[in-house]
Amino acid sequence: MMAAWKFAPALAAGNSIVLKPAEQSPLSALRVAELAVEAGIPPGIFNVVPGFGETAGQALGRHMDVDVVSFTGSTEVGKLFLKYAGESNMKSVSLECGGKTPNIVFADTPNLDSAAAGAADGIFYNSGQVCDAASRLLVEEKIHDEFLEKVKKLAAKYQPGDPLDPKSQMGAMVDATQMKRVLGYIAKGKHEGAALALGGNQVRKETGGFYIEPTVFDRVDNQMAIAREEIFGPVLSTITFKTAEEALRLANDSSYGLEANLWTNDLTKAHRIARALRAGTVTINTRDGGGIEVPFGGYKQSGFGRDKSLHAIEKYTQLKTTYINVGA
Repeated sequence: MMAAWKFAPALAAGNSIVLKPAEQSPLSALRVAELAVEAGIPPGIFNVVPGFGETAGQALGRHMDVDVVSFTGSTEVGKLFLKYAGESNMKSVSLECGGKTPNIVFADTPNLDSAAAGAADGIFYNSGQVCDAASRLLVEEKIHDEFLEKVKKLAAKYQPGDPLDPKSQMGAMVDATQMKRVLGYIAKGKHEGAALALGGNQVRKETGGFYIEPTVFDRVDNQMAIAREEIFGPVLSTITFKTAEEALRLANDSSYGLEANLWTNDLTKAHRIARALRAGTVTINTRDGGGIEVPFGGYKQSGFGRDKSLHAIEKYTQLKTTYINVGA
């Protein structure tokens, strides 16, 4: 899906493309290349080059004949592409990088069950390996206990299962490296003083897979590593607030700004908070916002540029001005 957000508008704008998938997941991109051939796209137009980031990715970033790089991935690697562009042909770079989405739940939320379902799905979907995963749960103090219990109960259905079983709601980390990274953050959260309210362990070890159970931390300080750094795993950090102003301050106190969610019954407050949140996308009383016709991208170190919508086509085109003297 993320690849399609990029290659579809690039092709529609008349470009030849090179798709370099992440080294952890090359097979779907190769299958799309097969489908492109079947669809009649001419040879040399749609190209897929699997490889490691430090080799194939860097080569594309430094190539003098590549005019545009559109990248989805970590902020760390996104910064490398800016460097590569400066060291080569000053190619245009569009970045959709990391996130630390705040999910703000006010006491006047019209349906706490719906909000809890959104909070659980927001962090446990795809094992938390989503750039806009709602990894920071900001809950108004007066409903903290009740709401957290609802989220913990919902977490039970996300226990990792056989990925070939349709009943499974959550699978594995993409590889051993990522599993160790997530477990390292869980250990760091406990060391920094956060209260482990649920999970925190590797499970299904007998399968040889890299599974981590749904994990919820409570009493998290927004300065802790688990609240500030992108974990990219099923780890939720719960932070309490007393006022809307405090919630807004905590939400914006991040180097990331990809998405933000808020739940409230007060439309005026919703508009005011949404306008002040430093995020490329804000959802209100839902986690399912946006179709292909709506732009997607971030603020701050979540990158710049937009995938989806007509804005995506613009980055694969270049303006030209031509003056003609017809009276000479």
